[in-house]
Amino acid sequence: MKTLNFFRRLTLLLVLGVFASNAYSAPKTILVLGDSLSAEYGLARGSGWVALLEARLAAKKYSYQVINASISGETSSGGKSRLGALLNIHQPEIVIIELGGNDALRGLDLNESEQNFRDMLNMATAKKAKTLLVAMQIPPNYGRAYTEKFFSMYAKLAKENKSAIVPFFLKGVAEKNELFQADRIHPTAKAHPTMLDNVWEPLQKMLKR
Repeated sequence: MKTLNFFRRLTLLLVLGVFASNAYSAPKTILVLGDSLSAEYGLARGSGWVALLEARLAAKKYSYQVINASISGETSSGGKSRLGALLNIHQPEIVIIELGGNDALRGLDLNESEQNFRDMLNMATAKKAKTLLVAMQIPPNYGRAYTEKFFSMYAKLAKENKSAIVPFFLKGVAEKNELFQADRIHPTAKAHPTMLDNVWEPLQKMLKR
């Protein structure tokens, strides 16, 4: 009887060990909520920075899957309306928010945009996800006041919500005309490794082996 009980306990421990091992090794999720800059607009599939991120994570032996929930033309309002369901479905450990460019291009009220970002950051935090806010800049022809308020919005929100931040998504790209498609808005595939490097710098500090 003692021998039988011993083997029962041993079997139970082995089963629990398998479940624990599977839970530990299961890939974590990074959710990217962006616009056309992340949705591979005008690019061959798999050549954008999000796809390059997934490849880099694998090459560096990080156990993460990347969910790209980006849509061309997306605004902060649209991202906010979709984020709740995405959080429930994917339960990400990290949420990267790359939005705002279309808000500015449409001249939307930045107070509303700021609140949309604040709500998205709070939604992610409530689900225990870490956040990375990707900051954009716009040309000065939108007016100095609007341009400065738009750019400063990201740093303000990151500080307020203790979020990591990419200071400028297109650093090393924006000043090079040859790295843009014919529309002068969307970067070419050659620009996306640099865009990934800009994201990678703060992101790698958030990753777990």
